[in-house]
Amino acid sequence: MRTPKGLFIVLEGPDKSGKSTQARLLVAKLRALGNDVLHTREPGGTSFAEEVRRILLSNDYQVHPVAELLLYEASRAQHTEERLRPALAAGKVVVCERYTLSTTVYQGHARRLDLKLVASANKIATGGLTPDLTFVLDLPESEFGARDAGRVHDRLENEPADFRRRVREGYRKAKGRGIVRLDGRMPVAEIQARMLALLEPLTKSKLRTKLSTK
Repeated sequence: MRTPKGLFIVLEGPDKSGKSTQARLLVAKLRALGNDVLHTREPGGTSFAEEVRRILLSNDYQVHPVAELLLYEASRAQHTEERLRPALAAGKVVVCERYTLSTTVYQGHARRLDLKLVASANKIATGGLTPDLTFVLDLPESEFGARDAGRVHDRLENEPADFRRRVREGYRKAKGRGIVRLDGRMPVAEIQARMLALLEPLTKSKLRTKLSTK
């Protein structure tokens, strides 16, 4: 399919790594500079995909790893075609919390499904759409409890520490075009400043307004 003309940014990382906080700050900065921004997430982003998200994260179900993979990809296929492609085709900046790398890590490395199977499923669901830049917030699994403060866990957050260890290992193995790893233990403002600095080169050709880190 034709390459979109917008800018596609993804935030990745283990649970509690600060993705949502950084996404909100980034979206606010980009909008303040006059850019048309779509802030979305996976699983989710459409009414159908949000229903799939509810099922996937519910503690009411025990989900087989292959069924889990296919549910994530069904949600992604709908999200990609209904929201992501139209936004990018319109020249918007898309900031998405999680995308295909999450599936590679959680269902591939952590659930131990065949990585080639996961890669094939990702390609089918996205039609080959890939992010321009992916920020991975690296966080040791030992930080999970310290950042939780008594919050009720969803199904994936209830996985044991060994699962979270495999998640982190999966993210640390991630390589590819546009993947940038940042230490999720840094102060929030410092992480944001580094993200903005890394985005600066892309603004020259893709963003409506020059991005300044000052």
